[in-house]
Amino acid sequence: MTFADCEPPQRSRPVLREVNFDGLVGPSHNYAGLSFGNVASARNAGAESSPRQAALQGVRKMRRMLGLGLVQGLLLPHDRPFTPWLRELGFAGSDDEVCAAAWANEPALLANVVSASPMWTANAATISPAPDTRDGRCHVTVANLSSMLHRSIEARQTAQQLRLIFRDRSLFAVHDALPAKLTDEGAANAMRLAASHSDRGLEIFVYGVDNGGKFPARQSRLAGEAIARRHGLSDEGQLHVQQSAAAIEAGAFHNDVVAVANENVLFAHAQAFEDRERVCDSIRRRVPSVQIIEAPADRVSLADAVSSYLFNSQLVTLPDGQTALIVPSECRENAAVWAWLNESIVGQTAIARIEVIEVRESMRNGGGPACLRLRVAMSDAAIASVDQRFMVDEAACDRLERVIETHWPDRIAASDLGKSELWAACRAARQALLATLGFRDEEL
Repeated sequence: MTFADCEPPQRSRPVLREVNFDGLVGPSHNYAGLSFGNVASARNAGAESSPRQAALQGVRKMRRMLGLGLVQGLLLPHDRPFTPWLRELGFAGSDDEVCAAAWANEPALLANVVSASPMWTANAATISPAPDTRDGRCHVTVANLSSMLHRSIEARQTAQQLRLIFRDRSLFAVHDALPAKLTDEGAANAMRLAASHSDRGLEIFVYGVDNGGKFPARQSRLAGEAIARRHGLSDEGQLHVQQSAAAIEAGAFHNDVVAVANENVLFAHAQAFEDRERVCDSIRRRVPSVQIIEAPADRVSLADAVSSYLFNSQLVTLPDGQTALIVPSECRENAAVWAWLNESIVGQTAIARIEVIEVRESMRNGGGPACLRLRVAMSDAAIASVDQRFMVDEAACDRLERVIETHWPDRIAASDLGKSELWAACRAARQALLATLGFRDEEL
């Protein structure tokens, strides 16, 4: 059965376009090594970071997407250090007194509330666009991120932003995070395949299973099934597949480290999924137009895929209909990856061109181009309905760069996390950003 067999006749649907909401790297960006199972995060733990450079690289990435003719949005850094959470743990006094007490008694707790991890907006939520859902609205479920302490703090502020952005309830439904026991890491473990963004799609939820390996599985099958029910997906419109244990052991802590999809193209490592043949057969049966492009392990090892973040690239449809792959510069620096891309992909598959971008400062903390964006397929009417303060054009990029260059710390060392000067600088930088973009304190 295909979608054409199970859909009732309908009038022509509106054309949907992909909008990427990039997370702006926050002023507290540092390398605390909090993400167990994330190889890059662990490797760079304790190194000196450059929040200013990281944020400017992110803005340049947004500019490049605009230059390619794509629609670009923005998600804002969260309040850091987030003292309300420390107060829930019994620390008292002014904000600085709370932070100082946490640093003196349990430095790891302070590191968690200083983390700039909300920049990984692929983990902010799971999205089901309007063509897939029973009520014809775009559904959004905020991720609970409960497998990692520093990320579990994010859901409340993320929900607040997403409800501001997608404020038209006739077009969007924003759901709170699932209960913590149903570990959910958002769109980083979900993919969508369809003939086009505008057509009804197959939503693929990728989960992990703990089998005693050195790294934990972060996404539960129960979470994907719950989201599919919440969003009103049909049985034929959802597929739940297991991430391979080999991929998790290699450091693919999210599925988007080994696979990415766009419209009818699936780009994945050959070892991305358990029971690979069954998964591919199920996809081909439900999306007959699909083109599956796999990197064979003898050309690109899992280690090379993880270190280069080849599959954490953005796979996008350009205005001329071509499919482009937006890769980090680390792909060009990896001989095996770059050779395979040039010999086997461009001109020989649905991927017509490769764009290389520099996001090295965020890559060192374990996330590439795709980690930095939450993508939402929307009609022009839906795009017009969102809070336009979250939409980005060249003028907005100019404003962002000015506030970053003026207020973002140039460097943060591990010992700086316990300094009141850093806490004050981070608060002041975020306030300057909000003022620049026209937000009031009470909104966020």
